[in-house]
Amino acid sequence: MKTENRPLVAKTLYGFEPILAKELRQLGAIDVKEGNRVVTFKGDLGFVYKANLCLRTALNILVPVKKANISNQADLYRCMQEVDWPSIFSVDQTFAIQATVFGSVFEHSLFVAQKAKDAIVDQFRLRFKKRPDVNTTDPDIRIQLHLVDDFLQISMDSSGRSLHLRGYKQSTNIAPINEVLAAGLLLHSHWSGLHEFLDPMCGSGTLAIEAAMIACNIPANINRTRFAFKNWNNYDEDLFETIVNASLNKTIEHNKPIYAMDKAPSAVRKTQENVNAANLEDYIQVSRADFFRSCRPTENRLHLVFNPPYGERLPIDYDIFYGKIGDTLKKEYTGCEAWFISSNLEAIKHVGLRTSRKIKLFNGSLESRLVCYQMYEGTKKKSAPRDSS
Repeated sequence: MKTENRPLVAKTLYGFEPILAKELRQLGAIDVKEGNRVVTFKGDLGFVYKANLCLRTALNILVPVKKANISNQADLYRCMQEVDWPSIFSVDQTFAIQATVFGSVFEHSLFVAQKAKDAIVDQFRLRFKKRPDVNTTDPDIRIQLHLVDDFLQISMDSSGRSLHLRGYKQSTNIAPINEVLAAGLLLHSHWSGLHEFLDPMCGSGTLAIEAAMIACNIPANINRTRFAFKNWNNYDEDLFETIVNASLNKTIEHNKPIYAMDKAPSAVRKTQENVNAANLEDYIQVSRADFFRSCRPTENRLHLVFNPPYGERLPIDYDIFYGKIGDTLKKEYTGCEAWFISSNLEAIKHVGLRTSRKIKLFNGSLESRLVCYQMYEGTKKKSAPRDSS
């Protein structure tokens, strides 16, 4: 498929489908269509490499290899056997199958994965008198089965481990934000690097790092060394290096400060370690400061995006804590735009400010809201009624 455009699938988080679709179009994908936590598109082998390297809001890039209607175990086995697996990977490599089943004739996804594994193993054994091993934790090859009613789609996972694992994170805090989620929040907030940026509760620095990478147009996964497509028989190392170099040539200089601050010394240390690992120390200023007790780091307009604790994993008195967020924004951050995500929908009401945007998202399994507050200069901020929604 080096020069042939074929259907591809990018998986994402709920609420990020329009953002991912926009990213894909900007990269040059064709026939882009939004689905439920997925975006389908068309591209060639080089675009598979580019999508894995550059997309900020994709979790995995799938390459469908077969579609069929099945009604029983025999159909499943036959369908798996019709794929020429030795042309895709070697008998000496390990593989794993992930099955997702909805309203199917099969009740259990593990049963589907087991039967599919048997078909692949039997094909290799018949040809080579030996079989590839299964490794469910860190396989060379990942295969995904998606079965809805009687419709089966078999796909190769070109990414391997989720693309939120960027490769720069050396240290994390108790409740780290997923890198794909962080990038999606920033893109939802229309962050592009036009103003100075602040994450006042930076944790391990993910939002500041993703903000810097967006502002500098640095490929999202430039620090990542492992992709599953590198283990495929058709992997073209020269083509991948060409795409990496072309993407790096599109980076831009960013001269507006990006501030990351936290009151915890451990968070400041971890953030600095991660910033250094991402080679972004020239763009991100890390400092120890309590958002509620410190002055804003600049009088210039700030774009704030942050992930405050919301009582699920970090115990806090949320009505007092979120009230302080509102008070601090009113007192110190007039003329700024502030966004944050929370799964504690009740706590958001205690901010005491009128939201200009509310976007439904999920942080893991937790239904959340990304909220925006426009901190107007002068009388507008004083007359804004409290948000009781």
